[in-house]
Amino acid sequence: MENMIYVKANMLVVKAKNGRLRIATAESCTGGLVAAAITDVPGASEAFDRGFVTYSNAAKHDMLGVDERIIEAHGAVSAETARAMAQGALDHSLADLAVAITGVAGPGGGSAEKPVGLVHFACARRGEGVTHVERRFGPLSRREIRDAAVVQALDLLIEAAAD
Repeated sequence: MENMIYVKANMLVVKAKNGRLRIATAESCTGGLVAAAITDVPGASEAFDRGFVTYSNAAKHDMLGVDERIIEAHGAVSAETARAMAQGALDHSLADLAVAITGVAGPGGGSAEKPVGLVHFACARRGEGVTHVERRFGPLSRREIRDAAVVQALDLLIEAAAD
């Protein structure tokens, strides 16, 4: 999985550099792993602007401007929160592309409505809309869920960089 993550991160950095695009990340359950994957690539400084690790609800609000009413109404693990995080990452950075991740990595903390392995992703490109993807990775280990989330986030950014 580590090699796949590096290959995808490298592909993203090349696409972003070629398109003169800057990237920001807004991460909750991945705790900065997407930013780390991107910055593992030599030359990433030409494409990566910044990463926000917003693990708490307060951080989502304070750092990204996520309206507290969104979290109250839909929860931190929701499409609405992921979308607001991605938009907030663009609003609070110099980036052209942003990805947001919020989910339940486990092993605890899940519920029938929001089980372990549920992760919401949002990807935004400045001047365009915000896309959302919901994934249910199932009862994997915490590490496996987080790694799968990194791969999904990189795929969203690669797709957004190609537009």
